[in-house]
Amino acid sequence: MNVLFVASEIAPWVKTGGLGDVAAALPETLRRAGLDVRVLIPAYPALQTAFPDAPLLAMLPATEGQLSGATLRAAHTAQGMPLYLLECDARFDRPGNPYLGPDAHAWPDNALRFGLLSRVAALLAGTTSPLAWRPDILHCNDWQTALAPAYLHYLPHGTGKTAASVMTIHNLAFQGLFSHALLRPLGLPERAWAIDGVEYHGHLSFLKAGLQFADTITTVSPTYAQEIQTQAGGMGMDGLLRHRAKHLHGILNGIDRAQWNPAADPFLAKPYDARRLAAKAANSVALRAELGLADAPGMPLLGIVSRFTEQKGLDLVAGIAAELAALPVQLAVLGSGERSLEQAFRAIAAQWPQQFAAHIGFDEGLAHRIEAGADLFLMPSRFEPCGLNQMYSLRYGTPPIVHTTGGLADTVIDASDTAHGNGFVFSEATPAALLAAIRRAVALWHDKPRWRKLQRRGMQADFGWGPAAQRYIDLYQTLCKP
Repeated sequence: MNVLFVASEIAPWVKTGGLGDVAAALPETLRRAGLDVRVLIPAYPALQTAFPDAPLLAMLPATEGQLSGATLRAAHTAQGMPLYLLECDARFDRPGNPYLGPDAHAWPDNALRFGLLSRVAALLAGTTSPLAWRPDILHCNDWQTALAPAYLHYLPHGTGKTAASVMTIHNLAFQGLFSHALLRPLGLPERAWAIDGVEYHGHLSFLKAGLQFADTITTVSPTYAQEIQTQAGGMGMDGLLRHRAKHLHGILNGIDRAQWNPAADPFLAKPYDARRLAAKAANSVALRAELGLADAPGMPLLGIVSRFTEQKGLDLVAGIAAELAALPVQLAVLGSGERSLEQAFRAIAAQWPQQFAAHIGFDEGLAHRIEAGADLFLMPSRFEPCGLNQMYSLRYGTPPIVHTTGGLADTVIDASDTAHGNGFVFSEATPAALLAAIRRAVALWHDKPRWRKLQRRGMQADFGWGPAAQRYIDLYQTLCKP
């Protein structure tokens, strides 16, 4: 079975969140299972640098509307995964974040940039593709690629069968909303501007187009699949998602167990596993020293690795800083995003420098060291489609404290369940509820025999990509049946 997996980012070259990790790990797992998977990705500067001699596959002329001409080049990851690099200097040869300019605002031509990516995905999935290799499945991810099923629906593709399409929602909050004036520049016919087309409350929505026209919709956890069909969690798309409920599947993301393995992690001060948990303490000592925190092994160390957004609930943490300092605990924070939250954590770290540290930005090695060196990991997200860090934390023997939502609810079991518990869960996204959960966790941390059992239960769980990949294979096979 041939699968074209199209995404707007891929780790380690271009990553702003979980999508980058998924685009690296899921196609590789599918490939190892015997599928012929190719990944279509924009040739951002980091990818051009990584593959400077990528051979030419095809020259793609400008198409309908104002979509630029482009070049398709071939490359392979270190594991052998084929990459199709979509090269268009006018659209993708830009530094930094793939979606935001230097002023932290969205690039003004994002619709045309990712319209081009979607259009090329549809071209390769159709019967007029310039390539000899043809996919059976076109797997799209998030709004940046979600116009591809609409292109397959509205535009002519010659005779023969086009690929079946799968649309995966990684975060429903990002919907790709643009002006009606972009309909023609994107090469879509006027009839697409309809309630059963790409129109969404007076906007052109890439994501709605994908949800409307994809053959199957998936999202990244079973609980999130239910939440997005409600008015509270549906971000305005709940009616459409309920309408398509028969075609909506919640498949829990996995993690790369080779990359996230405390027994063989090159970023750590000392490796460890479930049988050598005492060695984890050396990573706590090293993390405190790296971040300038007091050497206080009798004080639990909490960790956060996150985008700084309201979704992630980090304002809840900032709101209880004084209580955390008095508890007492230490806190190591890594991330960036909303300026107000960055400023808040800088101020907290300045006020309690022996207890709180904030590293604004992203550092892959430090992310691993926080997972290993922290005693507890905080994820107070207001909503969380899947979440990966709670699974990394469980793998590293660092019990997570989570708000019960989305994938957090599907992976973390409260420690009050003495047979199955692996972390700490709170049900209301409030500072008081978060603080109560932290107090419970700290109390259990002081009971070392029970704490070790909690750590080992989390470390023994298998959150690898195997089960998710098999679910996708089953879906693909269903779509390919005559």
